[in-house]
Amino acid sequence: MLETFENSYPNRDYVIEIVCPEFTSVCPKTGQPDFGTLTFRYVPDKLCVELKSLKLYLQQFRNEGIFYENITNRILDDLVRLLQPRQMTLTASFTPRGGISTTVCAEYKAGAAPR
Repeated sequence: MLETFENSYPNRDYVIEIVCPEFTSVCPKTGQPDFGTLTFRYVPDKLCVELKSLKLYLQQFRNEGIFYENITNRILDDLVRLLQPRQMTLTASFTPRGGISTTVCAEYKAGAAPR
């Protein structure tokens, strides 16, 4: 479902930031909807993500029961596998529920050993 296009400047490090302020998923415990903002920041290598395909990919989570931590890491893993960027950070900030807001930040750096 995710599509890419060639990076026209693969010899230059530059940052692409994508903000998705209308992300939705479902709490696996309560079945209630979760709302959040996803912010992607990445330094591309050979490929960049095509935005319409990213939008459609993210929409598939609308009805999926999944914890914040799992969804953040799963999306990051899928994008890293597809794009093989030099580095990528995904920050997922979810709106308050029961007076508690949650932000999950997951990071990938090419060549760094996984922790």
